[in-house]
Amino acid sequence: MMDMEQRLLNDYQRDFPLSPEPFAKLAGELGCTSREVLARLAGLIAEGKVSRVGPVFQPNRIGASTLAAMAVPEDELEAVAAIVSEHAEVNHNYEREHRLNLWFVATARDQAHLREVLQAIERRSGHAVLPLPLVKAYHIDLGFQVHGGPARSYRRKLPPSRPVERVAMDSTPDTDLIAAIQLGLPLVERPFRAIGERIGLDEQTVIERIAAMQRAAIIKRLGVIVRHRKLGYRANAMLVWDIPDERVDEIGRTLATVDCVTLCYQRPRHLPDWPYNLFCMIHGKNRQEVLSCIDELIDELALNGIAHDVLFSRRCFKQRGAVYRPERAV
Repeated sequence: MMDMEQRLLNDYQRDFPLSPEPFAKLAGELGCTSREVLARLAGLIAEGKVSRVGPVFQPNRIGASTLAAMAVPEDELEAVAAIVSEHAEVNHNYEREHRLNLWFVATARDQAHLREVLQAIERRSGHAVLPLPLVKAYHIDLGFQVHGGPARSYRRKLPPSRPVERVAMDSTPDTDLIAAIQLGLPLVERPFRAIGERIGLDEQTVIERIAAMQRAAIIKRLGVIVRHRKLGYRANAMLVWDIPDERVDEIGRTLATVDCVTLCYQRPRHLPDWPYNLFCMIHGKNRQEVLSCIDELIDELALNGIAHDVLFSRRCFKQRGAVYRPERAV
């Protein structure tokens, strides 16, 4: 059973089978029954090791999203964090070690709705929100190796860079399907049939449309979405850089190939308060492992002369998949 758990956590974070009985396919590879696979996945979700079995959508490919930061007095932090987390559009909400100490990600159906959410948070909290939308992604995946060793992303060779075209939620025929799968597939023998029954599609159409969203890079990966803290990666830091504009693409693509860099992306500066334009996430088993990774990459990539800052996470107030649109009753 432990070997099956390790393999479910480690080997199926992507490339989930698009077949009528996907859990039976996993069971065949694991040498057990589909009922055992479903029971173990349900247990991993209950234990908090797995968030869901489902899609990770490409940021800003559909709808609109942004990272945002707030500077909140310590005695107000929990109350303001609760206000932020109340919004269904907020999927991640963290305290970090910095004057800007509350960081969250908000996702909405379009830019207008996203602005309304940020404005509502400002009104209710009484504190300004600094939006930091994605400019360019160099590596956004956050897959983890579970079989020991330092944090590792699954991809070391970068694909060719290409512009990301936004798909409006109101213009895609898959809005109901996206809403039905955004928080995970149902843990049943035939999950795609169950999804289709909810939204009025047959099983094969659901499978074909999910496959089409993968080909169109709307869905970045489909599989077991793990919670890194529960798997031993208890330290993480956001490493931010003030990169000369003419070098940001070069350095961003280089940093994205470093094993311990789990996320890497460009975001806008907000002078004078926020001079940084390149963001990396570093995950490790402990704080020293993260700091060692940072020291090594600065030395190996000759980045000593580039201004940077390190923002360790303190508390996680909210973490879940993005909600692009509430699922309608059918």
